[in-house]
Amino acid sequence: MPYHRISEPERLHAVIDAILTIEVDADLNHLLSTIVEQATGLVGARYGALGVLSDDGKSLSEFITVGMTAQERAAIGRFPVGHGILGAVITDPTPLRADVIADRPSTSGFPDHHPAMNTFLGVPVRLEGGLVFGNLYLCDRLDGQPFDEDDEALVDTLGRAAGLVIDRARLRMLAEEVTLSLERQRMARDLHDTVIQRLFAVGLSLQGLSSVELPVVSQSRIDRAIDDLDETIRQIRTTIFAITRPDGPAASSLRRDVLEICDEVSSRLGLDVTAGLSGPIDQHVSQRTGDSVLAALREALTNIVRHAGAKTAQVSLSVRSGELTLTVTDDGCGIDPSQRRDGRGLANLAARAQDLGGWFEAVPGLSGGTVVRWHITQLSGEGER
Repeated sequence: MPYHRISEPERLHAVIDAILTIEVDADLNHLLSTIVEQATGLVGARYGALGVLSDDGKSLSEFITVGMTAQERAAIGRFPVGHGILGAVITDPTPLRADVIADRPSTSGFPDHHPAMNTFLGVPVRLEGGLVFGNLYLCDRLDGQPFDEDDEALVDTLGRAAGLVIDRARLRMLAEEVTLSLERQRMARDLHDTVIQRLFAVGLSLQGLSSVELPVVSQSRIDRAIDDLDETIRQIRTTIFAITRPDGPAASSLRRDVLEICDEVSSRLGLDVTAGLSGPIDQHVSQRTGDSVLAALREALTNIVRHAGAKTAQVSLSVRSGELTLTVTDDGCGIDPSQRRDGRGLANLAARAQDLGGWFEAVPGLSGGTVVRWHITQLSGEGER
């Protein structure tokens, strides 16, 4: 260990004190600032910096400085990326001292408005396992002397200890990110499994009232309430996607949602609904399109409850060759194709299909009842499941 190279007890105690001063529980940015401050004070340097290596290890992605004012940093402009003498420590990650920076063959000069600097000490900061995290750079001792072997040993010792602390901080940050990700997933599940399903149930109950003879004004208010619930569900789904997107696919599943709507209708509205699903539904159908599919399914099922007098219904949802088909068949009284169909429910189904480049039809079944087909070709878009 490099502390064996430190000959003066006072300096050994100083480096130990500097290491103990580093707050192991501090956030990474504060931790890095503390490390460079301790290194600068440890050897009495006027200027200090900690350069964090980029992912490829060939340049600097961050540069934390000590000794320059905010105005001086602003006047210099962009922080260095690792050319010249700074790059020499990147290329060969071993301690480097220079009594006169300008005499080094690798020196590329200082940018405009940069303070004059003469002597230099660079030391790599290694994580546990030996991976280089970055480099400590120190310039110009306050006493005017060049950096010596003891200075190098002090900063090397501090750099090694700092690397272990940084490693712990990064692991802690990773653990916090995982915890946050799990919490986001939990929130998404709660929103979907509790809030959205309750809104589904309320909407279905309101749609069931449409089969009762009500005044026009009351029916209009119910229709508006149903529309508001649909919009609220859509917004909640958007929120679910937003809070889960950084960590993976959205928590909702179109397959699961279709089955849950069928179960809700069966349990609350007294229509026996069975469902069959085929194809890559969750993989190929976007969030936006999926919301329209669910709205169309609810519309079709509640139309059956309102008008068909049916006992059973069969739902089929399939995705093939980039196209989606939703088919809902019932054993009700059927429809008369010769009659005008100005109902709000059928109009909504047609409009939703047209918005997605598709078509809609409602035709008599071969053995009675009605067959509703809702077919679209626009499966992808913003908000992929």
